[in-house]
Amino acid sequence: MTKKKVLLAGESWVSAATHYKGFDQFGTVTFHLGAEPLVKALADSPFELTYMPAHDCAEKFPLTLEGLQAYDAVILSDLGANTLLLHPEVWLHGRPVANRLKLIESYVLAGGGLAMIGGYFSFQGINGAARWHKTPVEKVLPVTCLSVDDRIEVPEGFSAVLKQPDHPILAGLGGEPWPLLLGLNEVILKPEAELLAELPTDQGGHPLLATATYGRGRSLAWMSDIGPHWLPTPFVEWPGYARLWRQSLTWLCNSAES
Repeated sequence: MTKKKVLLAGESWVSAATHYKGFDQFGTVTFHLGAEPLVKALADSPFELTYMPAHDCAEKFPLTLEGLQAYDAVILSDLGANTLLLHPEVWLHGRPVANRLKLIESYVLAGGGLAMIGGYFSFQGINGAARWHKTPVEKVLPVTCLSVDDRIEVPEGFSAVLKQPDHPILAGLGGEPWPLLLGLNEVILKPEAELLAELPTDQGGHPLLATATYGRGRSLAWMSDIGPHWLPTPFVEWPGYARLWRQSLTWLCNSAES
């Protein structure tokens, strides 16, 4: 069986630290990958995952509709809009290139599957810096981004409330309470969207998982993380974690076939 091709863009970062030891100091730089739990969950699955770390996306994310259509689904995770807007040709040389946010919109309308996963640089993000609000990508998401910092930290944790447990994405996941999540991005559900899961009412009832269809394509928004810190280790180790993402991608990748 031919595997469905999925592009995961984002989910990496570089950290710089300065170490002070009395009179002396030195600096270190470390590189981190945040999507290893998803990579593991999709091993030996019907999906062929291409993991494009955030630092590669500015140059290597497809610049044509045909390039995007090499994938059955595209996942944007913890990747701000600037990274796709500011190709090196634009940023360093002042030369025009295709607007990849418009290409993503066209990709969905033509039958592609799009998912945005929550994080500090997803939706509107920390200090509003992710900047997906009022973009062509937002037009084909099930949710509208806020115009301000949209992070909701929930240090005490919350367990998802399933609104449509019989939906194909949630099949088999409605028995026991889900492991705790520790935060999410606040968004506004669009009228045409399907709400699949939300926070408990006493914790704000915010949307957690939503889907929509646009043109021939489908889109999904998961407002929490793909791994720590908002999605902690017990959630990753829960058998439902792999099932949730495999079923989510199965639903997304069937866009053009519906």
